[in-house]
Amino acid sequence: MIIRSFESRDLPRLIELTTETFGPFYEDSFRPLVGEVVFTRQHGQWREDYGTLLATLHAPEHNKYVAVADLDGEIVGYVGCEIDPARERGTISILAVDAHRRRDHLATDLCEHAFSYLRAHGAVYAEIGTGGDDFHAPARALYESLGCIKLPVAVYFREL
Repeated sequence: MIIRSFESRDLPRLIELTTETFGPFYEDSFRPLVGEVVFTRQHGQWREDYGTLLATLHAPEHNKYVAVADLDGEIVGYVGCEIDPARERGTISILAVDAHRRRDHLATDLCEHAFSYLRAHGAVYAEIGTGGDDFHAPARALYESLGCIKLPVAVYFREL
């Protein structure tokens, strides 16, 4: 397996991988938790939103970078990050790994790759976030194993 820079031909697979990775959160966790009114307005178009977002994630000229994990020509994961040069801050904005490749340390490798990229391009610290629900527990465990410090945050929704 190699970790390489995103190429435009990778976009359809990234959209597919993102939908497979995060679909269970939106449909099986977030929707039942917040109800239809909040879900529809907050993330009702999550599939389309990811398509739009992913098309803009890799723009090195704007300090945005995507790396893909390529296993014999098949993309099995990816990480997106960006740099705020003024604050010397790197942000890992998205991480997705094929369900059949989880527990293979692929997410660790992708995060370490992103951290190295961020460091090499002027970041002195990095930010990465995830949810506090059960769906995101593996991500929290990963980030803590990488030495990231968890900041307790609470986000509330209420239907009016």
